[in-house]
Amino acid sequence: MKKNIKVYENGRYVDKEINYIPTRYIIAILITILEILGIIGCVVALAIYVPYFYIALFITEIVSIITIVVSQGNPDYKVAWLFFVVMLPIVGLMLFLIFHKRKLPKKAIKRLKNLHDSYDYDDTKNFQDLKKIDPYIHTQAVSLCHTANVHLYKNTQLEYYPLGEDMHQAMLTELNNAKKFIFLEYFIIEDGQFWKSILDILIEKAKAGVEVKLVYDDIGCMGTLPGNYYKTLRKKYNIQTVLFSKLRAQADGEFNNRSHRKILVIDGQVGFTGGVNIADEYINETLRFGHWKDTGIKLSGEAVNELTKLFLTDFYINTPHTPENFNKYYIAKNISNSNNFVIPFGDGPKPIYNYDVGKTAIINLLSQAKDYVYISTPYLIIDNELMSAIENTAHRGVDIRIIVPNIPDKKLVFNMTKNSCRQLIKSNVKIYKYTPGFIHAKQYIADDKFGIIGTINLDYRSLTHHFENGVWIYDKTTIEIIKQDMFKVMNHSHLMNEEKQKDNVFTKLINIIVRLFAPLL
Repeated sequence: MKKNIKVYENGRYVDKEINYIPTRYIIAILITILEILGIIGCVVALAIYVPYFYIALFITEIVSIITIVVSQGNPDYKVAWLFFVVMLPIVGLMLFLIFHKRKLPKKAIKRLKNLHDSYDYDDTKNFQDLKKIDPYIHTQAVSLCHTANVHLYKNTQLEYYPLGEDMHQAMLTELNNAKKFIFLEYFIIEDGQFWKSILDILIEKAKAGVEVKLVYDDIGCMGTLPGNYYKTLRKKYNIQTVLFSKLRAQADGEFNNRSHRKILVIDGQVGFTGGVNIADEYINETLRFGHWKDTGIKLSGEAVNELTKLFLTDFYINTPHTPENFNKYYIAKNISNSNNFVIPFGDGPKPIYNYDVGKTAIINLLSQAKDYVYISTPYLIIDNELMSAIENTAHRGVDIRIIVPNIPDKKLVFNMTKNSCRQLIKSNVKIYKYTPGFIHAKQYIADDKFGIIGTINLDYRSLTHHFENGVWIYDKTTIEIIKQDMFKVMNHSHLMNEEKQKDNVFTKLINIIVRLFAPLL
């Protein structure tokens, strides 16, 4: 939330707007820290004063180490936990036991199953058609639908937005046309022109009897909205609002379950997604890091039902209310007769998702590319598997170009991005830095045929921890539009050369530490 204060600058007091964290978050964080310290303190005391307790502790540590080693998962993730447990025997062990698992209550698991079973779609004919057109791309679609538990769609119109400003105006137009329901889910909502323009319509539509549901991430909006803002939206405006994974004063891994998704569904007929959060920097009303380059896409047609299912899942696993009959929401219809194929999909941590959906989809795209792969991402902090996939694709002679920001929003993360860039440049990957400012677009296209656009960054948080969403596209027309837009971005970017490491010893040490623990952050 923002607050005006008096700040003494250049010999005089001036009004300055700052962000501050609401009290609810501060109390929850402090209690959580005290709980962790209390648990560690009790274990230390037991080890000192209770005979032979240290033997039980030692056995627990050995079992934990074995558990980490034999577990299925990212090796980078294992190394980070092993370092904690081995180098910090009691502290690391307790942190591992508290945070390494993300348990879901039985009620939530049952609710998830009901939500997944609430919608089904026969895509057999679509798969048959795609296999006739392109057998290799067909295997990508099969893999994605299997890992994400989603469907392959045809007959869905696509409209690409090269800037957040363009998407903003399209969102307002469609919101004004809403007749039945409006669903919104965003990682960040910040009070400002963008949000006010949307909120005005939501209030008006709610008064007119349109069903309005909203999900926003509790930690994502920690510094942008009041702590009880969801209550205001419920009571004052009749907007059914829930917090995704509300921050609670409890020491467990639930706090890491963040929704980075951006979804807007209107009447089940139109859906928006992409990199754009609802804050003024995304439409360049405020310039914090130079020009903010973001992108989005609108779906019209049957594929919107998949976005609807994603939203309803996130809404109802974060509320105690019993899910209702959802048939009235799955009403998107075939509105075009084109040869495009579309798969809206979600990604997230276990146990909700059993596979690394986004990462697998990106690796499949890289492995089947023959001519080129163009990528834009605000962050580039990837594990060895994904690094090898990019390098191997480049070694096959595929033209790989990656666009990253020139002006960082997080300097420490930007240093890690530069380190990844240096390694990839050695494999003939072309790295472009967006000269005018910050690029937040997350998109991956290949061979003038297929691509992915959505919320997935090339970093550990997106690929491992966050709940994400994207749209896999097989459509030459849309991919060509995205390709031409990326060429424009490259023309406003500068190509990085292979640079020698110029960081001082302290910076190198920080980079090593961040690299080690990045899988857990």
